[in-house]
Amino acid sequence: MKRLSAQYIITNSGPLLKRALITVEDDGTIINVEETKGDLKERHSTEFYNGIIIPGFVNCHCHLELSHMKGKILKGSGLGSFIEQIRSTRDNNKENIFSSAFSADDYMFQEGIVLCADVCNTSDTFKIKQDSRISYFNLLEVFGLDPDKAGKRINEIKKVAETSRDMNLPFSLVPHSAYSMSLTLFRLLSNESLNNRITSIHFMETDGEETFLKNQAGPLMSSYKRSGLIPSLLETAKSHADVVLNEVTKSGNLILVHGTFADRTTVRQIKERRNLFWCLCPNSNIYIENKTPPLNLLIEEGCEIVIGTDSLASNSNLSILEELKTLQFSFPEIDIEDLVEWGTINGAKALGEEERFGRIESGKKPGLLLLDNVDLQNMKLLPESFVTRLI
Repeated sequence: MKRLSAQYIITNSGPLLKRALITVEDDGTIINVEETKGDLKERHSTEFYNGIIIPGFVNCHCHLELSHMKGKILKGSGLGSFIEQIRSTRDNNKENIFSSAFSADDYMFQEGIVLCADVCNTSDTFKIKQDSRISYFNLLEVFGLDPDKAGKRINEIKKVAETSRDMNLPFSLVPHSAYSMSLTLFRLLSNESLNNRITSIHFMETDGEETFLKNQAGPLMSSYKRSGLIPSLLETAKSHADVVLNEVTKSGNLILVHGTFADRTTVRQIKERRNLFWCLCPNSNIYIENKTPPLNLLIEEGCEIVIGTDSLASNSNLSILEELKTLQFSFPEIDIEDLVEWGTINGAKALGEEERFGRIESGKKPGLLLLDNVDLQNMKLLPESFVTRLI
């Protein structure tokens, strides 16, 4: 059993606590949280920290199997070029893929991540996840513009799903994006995902997506043509709103990833889709498009915000804290409690795991982290802020 306290504690179950006392079982289960109103009495074997204790982080969007691509993609080249570079430089060496993903998993754990939604095209990382100290949910991703190959694409991802099932790793079959799916593939996938608990889709990541969907033109069209990927029949959804409301399963939670170029009209159009979450990966957005997501718009529209790291192909590390720091510096008016909420309990809700993660409450096992080198007077993250895993 341990007793821990800090200058402040964010439990996500009530107001900010000052010098409260957390008692924890050896296995990390919270026994209780004792409010002291800032007057913490000296107790034997109590660990006190000069920072903020928070629950463990939840990463709502990652591509662990792309970890071997760190530093191989040019920054600021735009999404079309990014996709081309992924195709041309992605390694098929299983040993490299495994060792890089293994290191990335360990790094995420050390950075305080307790739960992760990971996008998979293969089963290359499944053994790592089976043995990991992080809880994973596999998002088995399908894509393809050629309607004649849609059945083949579904059969390929179903084989990956069989492996995930055999290894007792929870999963969903999910679409890649509006711009990479034929309507035929969307509809075959819809039949396979009628009972999804979690679905995600890359969403409005570049302004070229709308041009491609509406006019079959723009940078994405040029990229596909250069790669020889335009089929004889090009059938796509009419808009992003059409995808959310008509093509993606209505079952369970839907995580819209990136939203870098989301507009108010689209945000309002898709609100009728229940259980909707917006996953921000700002460091990836800056890496690819040199643009941050429209955070103020999403807040004004009452959107549920969660946080992801994306992959090491488009990020220098897989740290939720670094994503939160980028948001803090880009939007300095944001309070640290909101940032922590997005990176913890909101993510747990999006992944249907709020009974275990995201709150410091009796009976839960959320992991405990210390935010250190924080501006405690103004409750803001600083460039030098860092996280230490306590539990």
